[in-house]
Amino acid sequence: MSHSITTLKSQPMFRNGPQIYINRAIEDFNLPLHDHEFIEFAYVAEGGGFHHINNEVYRVHKGDLCYIPIGVPHVFRPATTNISKHPLIVYNCVLSLDLLFKLASACSNNSTRSFIESLSSSGTLPFSISDQNEAIEKIFFALHREYSIQQEDSDDFLQALVLQLLLVIKRIKEKKNYRPPSDKLTLFDQLLSYVDQHFHEDLKLSEIAKISMWSERHLQRLFQRHTEQNFSRYLQSLRIQKSQELLRSTQLKVSAIAEMVGYKDFGYFLTVFKRIVGTTPSQYRQSLD
Repeated sequence: MSHSITTLKSQPMFRNGPQIYINRAIEDFNLPLHDHEFIEFAYVAEGGGFHHINNEVYRVHKGDLCYIPIGVPHVFRPATTNISKHPLIVYNCVLSLDLLFKLASACSNNSTRSFIESLSSSGTLPFSISDQNEAIEKIFFALHREYSIQQEDSDDFLQALVLQLLLVIKRIKEKKNYRPPSDKLTLFDQLLSYVDQHFHEDLKLSEIAKISMWSERHLQRLFQRHTEQNFSRYLQSLRIQKSQELLRSTQLKVSAIAEMVGYKDFGYFLTVFKRIVGTTPSQYRQSLD
């Protein structure tokens, strides 16, 4: 990402009192690549998309929490331009270094104090963790509500919630049940993600070619190399996989499921389903009993 970088300053972010800023944002394509003078925890509350950070791109999903240190350029992007239908909603918790040091000094546990202080270090790298048992989501919900309402004791309440957040993050990382940002996406990975988001639509290879700026011929070679199928067969396999999920988890009519996964021709859906699965959709559903 060789774009210019905007630096977000601390002063307009913080109110009088604790140096905390909380918001809930519907991500779009307007916010530029930026870094900031504060640290940030970003929690994916709804949907999925991509996190561009340090010249790399990572897939993000609901339940992911991302730590962005001072001076690290990043920006979130939704998976599609149809934001109303496929939104990426992120809670942001912005903290000053002064507040971090204040919270660290209040901790009696040396390990906790060291972890909090390390977040302010220039050598600390970005990381991502996955929420467990919705613990992080509950804290962010409480943070946003308290920050929005602002009561007489909100400053202390917010600081207590931030400390709780930091402790939960520390515990998850210590259990090694976290996902470091290692699932870097290639351009082809991003295209597969786009297909996964739009599989139910009338997708054509020519449309994917326009998005990727690759030729249709080159795209076919990439699909064959990475999925061992051409584009048409890959899309069929994906649609049938989604239809199997609906057959397992719902009581919808087979014809309705066919339409939901992108087949307007019910007869053709039955033909493709039997070729891939080996049975009809009704037989597949019966076999689950």
